[in-house]
Amino acid sequence: MSRVREYMTRKVVTLNPNDTVKDAIRLIKESGHDSFPVVEDGYLVGYVSSIDLLMKDPDVKIGDVMKRDVLVARENMALKDVARVMFRTGHSKLPVIDGDGRLVGIISNIDVIRSQIERATPEKVEKLRKTLESIHGVKVNVRRGLVDIMRLIPTQTVVHADELRGRIHELRKGLAEPIVVVKKGKTYYLVDGHHRAFASLKIGKGLLDAYIVEVPEGVELGLERLVRRRGIRSLRDIRVSEDGKLIEIKLRHDTR
Repeated sequence: MSRVREYMTRKVVTLNPNDTVKDAIRLIKESGHDSFPVVEDGYLVGYVSSIDLLMKDPDVKIGDVMKRDVLVARENMALKDVARVMFRTGHSKLPVIDGDGRLVGIISNIDVIRSQIERATPEKVEKLRKTLESIHGVKVNVRRGLVDIMRLIPTQTVVHADELRGRIHELRKGLAEPIVVVKKGKTYYLVDGHHRAFASLKIGKGLLDAYIVEVPEGVELGLERLVRRRGIRSLRDIRVSEDGKLIEIKLRHDTR
């Protein structure tokens, strides 16, 4: 079951109660966000949105206009429970706090949507580990770490342009999920996350967070035969397909 901690954004743009309405407006322009948790000494003390700033004097303190009754989420909450709360209350974002009330992240409706289209979950990684152990009769280790994308050998040769644009956006916002790789010796085979990896190549991001599934060097993997047969050597062998691209149209103005 997906949890808030797996999809929340940990780098949160915040305001302080002593900041002013003018500071908040500047932050809206700089960050592109329209609402912010208000934090003092690490603790969540309120929440302010662009609506709260309307018609307010620029020098008024945020502490005087912020909402003090704030709906929050916890790191270990099931994502489906948070989605239900957001839907029923109309909230697009919820601050995430720890047991002491300290702000640790923020979860948005976009994060909830991402959770439904991303494939790399701890449960699926564990299923891959068990499958490899069962097939090859060996011990397989799983760890989390950073991998150099230039060392990745893909196991598919096509990515889709529309999804690639989405992954580039996620990477630039720091929202991308981990990829999944199988490591054999010094070789890293990319099993899941081809769009994320190729997006990283496009924007020059060299390292990616990954679930690294380590197998003994003596094991001959089916995916090794696959990449040999297809002649795949690196991410540069991947082709971008425009199939399934979303269509943009310009609507005529209604002249009735």
